[in-house]
Amino acid sequence: MRRRKVLSLLAGALAPWPLSAIAQQAERMRVIGVLIGLAESDPDIPLRIARFEQALRDLGWIEGRNVRLHYRFAGDNRLQTFARELVALQPDLIVAGSGFVVFALLRETRTVPIVFVTSADPVGDRFVASLVRPGGIATGFTNNLPSMGGKWLELLKEVAPGIERVAVMFNPDTAPGSGSYFLPPIEAAAALINVKPLAMPVRSPADIESAFAGFERKGVHGLVVTPDNFTAVHRGLIIAQAAQHRVPAIYPFHYFAKEGGLMSYGADLLDLYARTPSYVDRILRGAKPADLAVQAPAKVDLVINLKVAKALGLSVPRIMIARADEVIE
Repeated sequence: MRRRKVLSLLAGALAPWPLSAIAQQAERMRVIGVLIGLAESDPDIPLRIARFEQALRDLGWIEGRNVRLHYRFAGDNRLQTFARELVALQPDLIVAGSGFVVFALLRETRTVPIVFVTSADPVGDRFVASLVRPGGIATGFTNNLPSMGGKWLELLKEVAPGIERVAVMFNPDTAPGSGSYFLPPIEAAAALINVKPLAMPVRSPADIESAFAGFERKGVHGLVVTPDNFTAVHRGLIIAQAAQHRVPAIYPFHYFAKEGGLMSYGADLLDLYARTPSYVDRILRGAKPADLAVQAPAKVDLVINLKVAKALGLSVPRIMIARADEVIE
């Protein structure tokens, strides 16, 4: 009798769990914070969120079922406050929209995993020890390569061959390397095409207006806007000033050209938002950011706004139009 009781107890212990119990384990709610350094009203935000959430769903992470998403949008001076709020939620991980956002998050935590959607220089900014072996709590995707600096200048010269002096606009408080990251390749390219680059640091909307007002006096007839959370937030003003002062300009992301800029060349941000959930998924399933290599952009797009070119009196070469990934007419 004693042997039969032992066998019965063992059989009960080894029996499969009820399906409801298994489902409950599999569907444990995960918490993800998402911090983006733009205002929620920014027209590009819905596109980014749609790509991000669709990719999450494709990987089996459904909002309200097994994952809870907490968004914060900081197009103003509340970035650090929002970083603190998200860390206080004790999330499983936080998605950072840019390198500038990563800085804010690392002031609040050294334990919560961070996946950055874009970061021009994660090694130089000390987010990771190396691209191959990040070694810390952060990993993700680069949105630019330093060589792009030279490409921006070459493309601008191609569409506006008469330019001789070009301003390079950035905010030293928010740009990669305080603005120095892209300057060496820009200067190297400038020497080959007889163009003189002029560093143009700006820290406020008033600085942007003042910079454009001084272009004619300084002999500046072209502009390169580098990737920077500040220039993204204030892109409307920059685009408007470029139009007002009739300055041919090239920008780092597609939305600049779509919103009235002459042209853009850079990583496809929407593609990066669609790729980010692959790392979110791996971390939620047990991987460590320290072991996930930082990935380079898979898509780099050239967008040309022919309406703006016409308004500036520029004739875009046909071969350049043929190379473009998108032409706005």
